[in-house]
Amino acid sequence: MTDTLPDRLSVDPKSPYHDADLLARGIGIRFNGVERTNVEEYCVSEGWIRVAAGKARDRRGNPMTLKLKGEVVPFFQEAAEAP
Repeated sequence: MTDTLPDRLSVDPKSPYHDADLLARGIGIRFNGVERTNVEEYCVSEGWIRVAAGKARDRRGNPMTLKLKGEVVPFFQEAAEAP
């Protein structure tokens, strides 16, 4: 498996940007210099992440999301934990 992360990735299995094998390896997101753990989807080239908006749900039961813009840096979590 390659060590390059895609430009866009989603945790939603219905999304065309979902990659279960890659997510199983453990992906971390650093947004504006702060590590975020609640990211639903990200896009590096456009500079945004989607995060859940509290416990709010849409009419289909999916979490409502907010799009935040800034610097997005994805990384593999096992690579960050190793010295």
